[in-house]
Amino acid sequence: MSGVRVVTDSSCDLPASEIARHGIVVVPLDVRLGDDGPDVMRSLSPEEFWERCAKTTELPETSAPSPGAFQEVFAAAKSDGCDGVVCVTISSAMSGTYQAACAGAKELEGEIDVRVVDSRFASMAQGLMVVDAGRRAAAGEEAAPIAAVVTDSIPKMRLYGMIETLENLRRGGRIGGAQAFVGSLLSFKPIIEVREGVVEKESRQRTRTRSLQYLVDKVKNASEISQLAILHAMAPDIDEFAAMIAEVYPPEKTIIGIIGPVIGTHCGPGAAGVAFQLA
Repeated sequence: MSGVRVVTDSSCDLPASEIARHGIVVVPLDVRLGDDGPDVMRSLSPEEFWERCAKTTELPETSAPSPGAFQEVFAAAKSDGCDGVVCVTISSAMSGTYQAACAGAKELEGEIDVRVVDSRFASMAQGLMVVDAGRRAAAGEEAAPIAAVVTDSIPKMRLYGMIETLENLRRGGRIGGAQAFVGSLLSFKPIIEVREGVVEKESRQRTRTRSLQYLVDKVKNASEISQLAILHAMAPDIDEFAAMIAEVYPPEKTIIGIIGPVIGTHCGPGAAGVAFQLA
C-alpha cells in the first residue's frame, strides 16, 4: 500500500477506536508495576491498569522504547509499500522516546522517508496531533507536509489537568515548575499544564468541582478551537465533566480518552483534563 503511515507511542492515550479509524501504529513504552513487567502491562486495557493500581501501594515505572522497536515499525511500513512515515512522540523533555524514534529512523535513512516530530506534549494533546496526521495521511498528503503541519500546531496546543496529588509527579521526576506546589497544597486541588514540553504549575483551586469548572472556563474563554479532547484517569465524575464541556464545545467533535499506564504513572488516579488546539 502506498501513502503515509502514522506512528506514535503509547503516551498519546488515544482510544482504540481512534487508533483503528486512522490506521495508527502505536509503539509502547515499557511499564512495570511491582512484579508485573512490560509484557503483562501491555496486555492490559487502561481500565484494567487502574484496577491493578488500586490494589497496590507501589507506583508504576516507565521507560522509553528501544530504537529497535521504532526501526521495526518503520521497516514494516516500507515492506507494506508505504511512501513515508510520520512519527509523533511524547515531549523529549519528559522521555527519551523521541530520541529513540530518531535513532530508529536513522537506521532506515535512504530507504523510506521517516519524519519524527517531538510533540512537546503528552496524553491527548499529543493524541490530537496524531489524529490530525492520520486524517491528512488518509487524504493523500505526503510525509513532509504532514510533519510540517503537526509541528506548526504545537504552539496552538493546550493541555490542562486537575490532579488529586503531586506525589506521583514528584516521585517520577516529571514535575517541572509544579514543584513549587509541594508542601503548600493543603486542601487545594492543583491545576497543571504542559508548557514548553514539561509539566508546570498553572493554578490551584479549593475544590474538585471548582477545578473542573476552571478547566471548562479555559475552553470557554479560548479563541476558536479546531480540535478538543477530554482525558481522565477513571475519574468518578467524568460524565459530569463531559456534560460541562458539552455546553461550550460540540460533544460530537470531542474525543474522550482514558489516561493509560504511561501518563497515569505520573498523574495518579482520578485526574481529569482537557486538551485543545486553537484554530
